[in-house]
Amino acid sequence: MKFFQIIITAVFLFVGFNATAQPLKAGTESTYKASNEGWLVNIQEANVLSSKTGKPIMANFTGSDWCGWCKKLKREVFVTPEFKKWAQENVILLECDYPRSFQLPSEIAQQNSQLQQALGIQGYPTICFITLTNNDQGQISINQIGRMGYVAGGPTPWINEANKFVTK
Repeated sequence: MKFFQIIITAVFLFVGFNATAQPLKAGTESTYKASNEGWLVNIQEANVLSSKTGKPIMANFTGSDWCGWCKKLKREVFVTPEFKKWAQENVILLECDYPRSFQLPSEIAQQNSQLQQALGIQGYPTICFITLTNNDQGQISINQIGRMGYVAGGPTPWINEANKFVTK
């Protein structure tokens, strides 16, 4: 009888946990936004702005919901007024996210995967400064200007390192 009660309790707990578990969130391209305010998620939009302004694209390869160093970089640098001012003057911000707790729209997931492969990204956070050029056949070439990651000390040391790759 005791064994039967344990089995019933286990089944009850299993069903209860599954009933309250949240499904993976599936975004749509029209509603999906970057985890950082003011960042783009679409490389084509970033390319248009980059072409208009002459600013390079700063692509942040991140695991926004699971990567500890990514969260630390966001908290210590990306949300600060100093970084926001610098970014507005110097770069076009692009977030290439690889989340675990929700599903990206398929177009964005595919785009991020292609960028990851093209740039040889192997860890997070990785920040790539890039420009894009179109050839006569309509193909886009990625020109990597520089690459960096987390830099300790807040926005000032991070910006000083980033300035090595950004020409005014």
